[in-house]
Amino acid sequence: MSVIDRSAANAQSDSRNDSAVAGRQPAQHRRRLPCRWPELALIGCGIAVLAWAFVLCVALPSTATAAHWSAAWAGLDVMEALGFVATGVLAARGDLRRLLSAAATSMLLLVDSWFDLMTAGPGRDFAVALAMACFGELPLAVVCAVVAWRPLRVPAPTVDHWKTEDSRS
Repeated sequence: MSVIDRSAANAQSDSRNDSAVAGRQPAQHRRRLPCRWPELALIGCGIAVLAWAFVLCVALPSTATAAHWSAAWAGLDVMEALGFVATGVLAARGDLRRLLSAAATSMLLLVDSWFDLMTAGPGRDFAVALAMACFGELPLAVVCAVVAWRPLRVPAPTVDHWKTEDSRS
């Protein structure tokens, strides 16, 4: 039995023993409950935020002055830049965490384009915001979303790969 085969066999037996010791069934035999509390809490939060958004639409004034306007926009752009760099570095290394950074960067770009369009003044300001959204932020958001959702290309193990040395002879 090769070193790789032995370590794979040991890992399988260790996970079975850990499950048995803890009084739990192995993962393949566990039943998934239809909905647990984290899922219910997230659904509840989503409903609460929608209600809050309605309150804000009705109660907030149509204009406001922000004390740290430039810092807010510069901070958003810095977060986007860090997202691009992190996704690129993780993708170059073949690290699966690139899926998370790509998804987060995609969402930041969508938020950026939304607020650019919603806060732009009429005329030239709106035209610039629309051009940046259509030709910059939204296409880059799509690229990041594709990176985040691209199926993993991992070759399936062959039958021979899982055979132990004893069963091959």
